[in-house]
Amino acid sequence: LFLATLTYDTLRFEYEDFPETKEPVWILGRKYSVFTEKEEILLDVTSRLWFTYRKNFPAIGGTGPTSDTGWGCMLRCGQMIFAQALVCRHLGRDWRWIKGKRQMDNYFNVLNAFIDKKDSYYSIHQIAQMGVGEGKSIGQWYGPNTVAQVLKKLATFDTWSSLAVHIAMDNTVVMEEIRRLCQSNFPCAGAAACPAVESDVLYNGYPEEAGVRDRLSLWKPLVLLIPLRLGLTEINEAYIETLKHCFMMPQSLGVIGGKPNSAHYFIGYVGEELIYLDPHTTQPAVEPNDSGCLPDESFHCQHPPCRMNIADLDPSIAVGFFCNTEEDFNDWCQQIKKLSLVRGALPMFELVERQPSHFSNPDVLNLTPDSSDADRLERFFDSEDEDFEILSL
Repeated sequence: LFLATLTYDTLRFEYEDFPETKEPVWILGRKYSVFTEKEEILLDVTSRLWFTYRKNFPAIGGTGPTSDTGWGCMLRCGQMIFAQALVCRHLGRDWRWIKGKRQMDNYFNVLNAFIDKKDSYYSIHQIAQMGVGEGKSIGQWYGPNTVAQVLKKLATFDTWSSLAVHIAMDNTVVMEEIRRLCQSNFPCAGAAACPAVESDVLYNGYPEEAGVRDRLSLWKPLVLLIPLRLGLTEINEAYIETLKHCFMMPQSLGVIGGKPNSAHYFIGYVGEELIYLDPHTTQPAVEPNDSGCLPDESFHCQHPPCRMNIADLDPSIAVGFFCNTEEDFNDWCQQIKKLSLVRGALPMFELVERQPSHFSNPDVLNLTPDSSDADRLERFFDSEDEDFEILSL
């Protein structure tokens, strides 16, 4: 595993650790050349929100842990992939973070949604406590599927972002389901599936009417998360080409996964190596300073990104995509269909127009508060995504 040891003070920086290769570098749908665009690569990586272990934050649940060191890496990776969705939603894919430069309010609104305190939408506190409903006790390690399910539930309270979050189960993306979800004009259609949360979480310091105009538009921005198992104990190399193509799509949010019990947020690849942000660094929790501003430098990885061989990836992953508009979603569908024609690339999931008849999972977002489907909902969520039983013949 490559460990970055270099830091930088300016963007005039030599990428001594990056391979001098003619192979393109792909970062979340953007293509770069190592020879002519080193600074642009680094600036793109540094601009991603980087969430690591933290210590000395308020106790989770009032009496729980005050640090997530050793157990929170997948929760932090879930925060990173979701933060990228919020950056695309509120700042745009072209937005860049430059050290010392005054950032717009929406940037701090996004960052505040992940700060380590109980009333932030996607804080470690919210993820850990919501995970209890998924069968994970506080401090227990998550798999990619569990963190995706929890983030979907938490997003229903984020009225500011007004996202449609869809988790495609059984390796199948159903276009009809996604269109129905994104064209729904009801502000918090999924709230029925969520346990009661303190009312102050709902607004999180934003005006109550924030996002009303967006909610009445014809398409809710889509966060699509696809939990996958690409092999039994190691990744089946037939999937590698398809996985690479996911990082080439403009809708890419990257991939969460890693090595067994060690999670990473993968943002791109070069050659046969994946490029990732690593949460396994413990930093002190951050408090707003005297003027109320949030010191943000520790939320941006200011050294070259880590790399690992794609063949070393644990087969249990979740792939993410963001479609801001219906046109983005239609374009994504076309790209996935074309990908099935690439030689030597085994599809990682199936794209279908409507739900196959053998599926019996309830559509979570259609559940009403008095729905009798609550017990079926429990079975819908896979709480132990790491346990696979191999049947002997």
